[in-house]
Amino acid sequence: MKAESRLYRKILVPLEGTSHDASILNHVRELARQHGSELILIHIADGWSARFFGPESDSKEVREDREYLESCTEKLKREGIPATWRLGYGQPGPELVKAVRETQCDLVAMTTHGHRWMEDVLFGSASSEVRHSVDIPVLLLRTEKKRSSPAK
Repeated sequence: MKAESRLYRKILVPLEGTSHDASILNHVRELARQHGSELILIHIADGWSARFFGPESDSKEVREDREYLESCTEKLKREGIPATWRLGYGQPGPELVKAVRETQCDLVAMTTHGHRWMEDVLFGSASSEVRHSVDIPVLLLRTEKKRSSPAK
């Protein structure tokens, strides 16, 4: 496939470091194969150390975030999918918008959990900030809620 004919050369994939990541990774894995895309995995560390020290932070949380991103990236590479990772620091929304601009990606693919009403009202949501602040497509994949088993 010619590079200039690819629809999505670079796909930015925000990860939370939770079980919800499997949903988006499964989806973008197929997109990357179909379009010959590079996946750029990103996680935003937002603990106290990350916010205060940024890239200089070496807290346990930040070390675990790096290890998680490296592990996900290596797995994709073993599957033949070009992948890199980056770690952002601070507020997720602005950091993701910054990453879109810096990576010059063609698509952002991220999960959303639906509305958490009060939390979204007070703090906003990263997905909302991203989709209103960038001029590239944003794919929002709603993660499935675990259903409680019916009473027997």
